[in-house]
Amino acid sequence: MVVSMMQLLIELPPLESIKEKRRIVSSLKDRLYQKFRMSVAEVDLLDSLQYAHIGAALVSNSKRFGESVMQKALALVENHAEGRLESAEIFSQTF
Repeated sequence: MVVSMMQLLIELPPLESIKEKRRIVSSLKDRLYQKFRMSVAEVDLLDSLQYAHIGAALVSNSKRFGESVMQKALALVENHAEGRLESAEIFSQTF
């Protein structure tokens, strides 16, 4: 069993409230889930209006497959996320 994971740090546009941030993050999470069927969550910086820290994971039987899906998901975030992708990390672990 291989678990492929991705961590994203996104700098958000100027926001007025946490409610606005939740709308942006929720929309991104839903889009990633719908397109790639991966688990997605906001994992840190929950109270920050300036940044969102998002984690995603996918279980498969191949490191190559899992990381290729993560690369496609990363491309979607780069092209469609509100804000600027500050950093991204993709890695896999075999169990």
